[in-house]
Amino acid sequence: MASRTPAAEKRPGIFSTIKSLIGFTRKPYPWVVWVLPLILVAGIGIAIGLAAVLQQSWWAYIFWGLTGLMAGMIFAMLLLNRLATKAMYAQIDGQMGAAGHVVSNLLGRKWRGGDEPVSFNPKSKDGVYRAVGRGGVVLVGEGSRKRLEKLIKKERTTARRITHDAVPVNVFYVGREEDSVPIDRLAKTIKRLPKVVDRRGMAQLIARTDSISQGAMSSLPIPKGVDPMKVRAPKPR
Repeated sequence: MASRTPAAEKRPGIFSTIKSLIGFTRKPYPWVVWVLPLILVAGIGIAIGLAAVLQQSWWAYIFWGLTGLMAGMIFAMLLLNRLATKAMYAQIDGQMGAAGHVVSNLLGRKWRGGDEPVSFNPKSKDGVYRAVGRGGVVLVGEGSRKRLEKLIKKERTTARRITHDAVPVNVFYVGREEDSVPIDRLAKTIKRLPKVVDRRGMAQLIARTDSISQGAMSSLPIPKGVDPMKVRAPKPR
């Protein structure tokens, strides 16, 4: 009799992840494929040069060379991570669902959000996303600011039911207009909000959010959040 337990999904290894990250990043930055090896060579060269200046013994050259290699790998990964993040934001900027991707994937452990809008206009494709965390409740509007007014007002009311006015409800609009937040700065802007609840309070907010929004989400014609990362690089760490 066949087992009904589904096989565990195999996670990609470190080398597979790095290869995928390089493949994603080289599209907008083709020079990355030769800059990364140069960083490794430079790290080894600098380390061996220091060993020579310090007149180390022969075995110390090996140690210094390995140290330089490790340092070069760290700097190379930092550069790759930074470039991949910039490439990702450039690719999702202006796409429907970009805010949902940021809210659901890039806010860290102190926040929780979903890639589906909590309120959505199927005609104009304007949507509002919600995140709950140590900084309270955040509503993110994506689309025309004027058309979003009714949706934001509605979600403010819902958020007040969640918080009982005990924590702040912050509203951000994604875009390049004045008083809006560019998509590549949205995660940083939210994470910089002052902490107003502890971990226990955050858990209570999440429980209230799930309880209040469960029925509403099932009754609205809300599409799945766009997954811009069909071309997505692994999340920056």
